Amino acid sequence: MNHKVTFQPSGKSVLVREGISLLHAARDAGVYIPTRCGGKMGCLMCKVQVDAASAGQLTPPAEAEKRKLGSLIRSGTRLSCQARVRGAVTVTVPEDKLKAAVRKQLEAAR
Repeated sequence: MNHKVTFQPSGKSVLVREGISLLHAARDAGVYIPTRCGGKMGCLMCKVQVDAASAGQLTPPAEAEKRKLGSLIRSGTRLSCQARVRGAVTVTVPEDKLKAAVRKQLEAAR
C-alpha cells in the first residue's frame, strides 16, 4: 500500500510504500535531510518534527531511538532514519543552521 508523505516547509510530497523510512521518502521527494551515518542512528542529524496528528501514521519509536532523543521525543522529534511510514503523514524538516543565518542577515538588510 502506498502513502503520501509531505515535507514542510517545502510542501513537497511523495507516494511511498508502507514501511519506508522518512529519510528515504525525503530522498525520493528531493528533500534534503542531513545525515552522516547513512541512516544507522549514529549521527542524530536527521531529526524531523512530527505533529501529534501525524504521529500515529509512523512506527512508534523503539527504545534505542527514545534513549538517543531523550526528552525531544515528547515534543514530536523523530529520527527520519528510524521513523517508518504507516499512513499519510506530514513532517517538518528543520531549517539548516547556515541557511537560517543567511536568511536572517538578508532580512535584516532589507
